[in-house]
Amino acid sequence: MNKSIAGYKIFNDEIDYRRMLRLIEYFSISDALPKFSYFLKRCEDMGKTFESYLDQCFPDPNRSTDVLAYCLMPTHVHFILRQRKRSGIATFMSNVLNSYSRYFNIKHKRKGPLWVGKFKNVMIESDDQLWHLSRYVHLNPVTSYLTDKAEDWNFSSYLEYITPSGVHRPLCSYGEYLQIKPRQYRAFVEDQADYQRDLAAIKNLILE
Repeated sequence: MNKSIAGYKIFNDEIDYRRMLRLIEYFSISDALPKFSYFLKRCEDMGKTFESYLDQCFPDPNRSTDVLAYCLMPTHVHFILRQRKRSGIATFMSNVLNSYSRYFNIKHKRKGPLWVGKFKNVMIESDDQLWHLSRYVHLNPVTSYLTDKAEDWNFSSYLEYITPSGVHRPLCSYGEYLQIKPRQYRAFVEDQADYQRDLAAIKNLILE
């Protein structure tokens, strides 16, 4: 995960969120990639959408990193990643965060770093840890009172888990690691929503 400097709001509208989602998809590819801004310019020049041109250029892409889950929040980002190539996660995170910083700084006419520093990471060592971490990630918008239902937050992978057939272009590849039916996963996550909010409130009290 990583967060913005001083809690700065880094996603201000749907355009910002969609930019980050495109970066996630683009930089998970391990092939030699042009600069993201150049790739977008090529899409525009050829009259193609980002998705169609990406599929044309990389019909069967090699992946440096599998995205198992993600959640984009107004001031921070969470990812669960599986590395497929040496330094794949470090390269992926660096490319995604740096590219978004350039986009954000140009858009808002600002200079300087956007993120606190190098991303923080934790090694997942068991299936149980993976299950609970995925729930924590997907409940972040609920815990922060951005929504009452995780499924109503459009900028996480939760819908890919609970309604996989309804997601037009999924970003995640989690089936190899988390094998559960959508209805069961929904129950697993939502049964703990109030509990996670309570934990967050207690944590805030301790830190005050």
